[in-house]
Amino acid sequence: MTTLQPCVPTSTLTRFILQQERRFPSASGELSDLLNSISLGTKMIAQLVATAGFRGLQGYTGKTNVQGEATQKLDEESDKILHELLGSSGHFGLLVSEERDTVQVASEGTAHAKYVVAFDPLDGSSNLGSNIPVGTIFSIWRKRSNARPAAIEDFYQSGRNLVAAGYTVYGAKTSFVYSSGQGVHGFTLDPTIGEFILTEEEIRSPERGKTYSVNEGNALAWDAQVGDFVAQLKSEDKKRGTPYAARYVGSLVADFDRNLKRGGVFLYPADKKNANGKLRLLYECMPLAYIAEQAGGRAIDGKRNVLDIVPSDIHERCPFIVGSKYEVDWFESLRR
Repeated sequence: MTTLQPCVPTSTLTRFILQQERRFPSASGELSDLLNSISLGTKMIAQLVATAGFRGLQGYTGKTNVQGEATQKLDEESDKILHELLGSSGHFGLLVSEERDTVQVASEGTAHAKYVVAFDPLDGSSNLGSNIPVGTIFSIWRKRSNARPAAIEDFYQSGRNLVAAGYTVYGAKTSFVYSSGQGVHGFTLDPTIGEFILTEEEIRSPERGKTYSVNEGNALAWDAQVGDFVAQLKSEDKKRGTPYAARYVGSLVADFDRNLKRGGVFLYPADKKNANGKLRLLYECMPLAYIAEQAGGRAIDGKRNVLDIVPSDIHERCPFIVGSKYEVDWFESLRR
């Protein structure tokens, strides 16, 4: 019988972040500490997700969030974990969460903190109880001025000003994917040592894929551009390499993660029911657009590059078409 040898980690997330920091002699270490605080929070959320069934944490709270969506118990618990961990880090001044109506002030370090943070604590939480992957998404900006405390205006910057963004997927494995502007890197949680281990350095999205992800239940509300694009993806055209396969989980981070690594396109477009789309710009579309571009892909709202949009509200919604460059270019070419 073969004896399995323990895997010796080549690099943990903590070590990798510190190595990245050393490439910038002027770095203060605050961003590294902030990223490590986020990773600790996602480990705690991963444990909650895995044990929610027998902890009594499944189901709805009976409340709705600022978007009018019913909240799950785990939405609230995940939000509390990240808010408390990040608030005590002393490295950010303000925080925006999907689960909170207004901007939250950090409990420590408000006046001198350099950063503001936005996150979706538990993306796809409506799938809880079905064993479908869910996740956490985050984005970090530097304050516009270090001469003052953080202000809500610090969130009203384009995605070009992001200093870091990433997401975690809680599924068959727990993965952490992030970028601080030096490529996209993926880590997998080793539960035996409680550490994220580097498993995918310098992730590059394929130039094109063979799958598309969209809720076709909304097809009657689509505009002509979206309808034509999906119809072309499903048609038989050997020269163009269609039909594509449909792969839609209904959990944004899960669909995005697959298409990032295997190629393809994800769409949550504007339609007759949601003229401005349904996903949130600050803590869903912008951070994933940042990751996509860092990996060689693209993200648009149908008309503009998502990273060029300047938000005017912390819970602003945005149409979202993201994926491999070939498919996003194709979609854009059908604009009327």
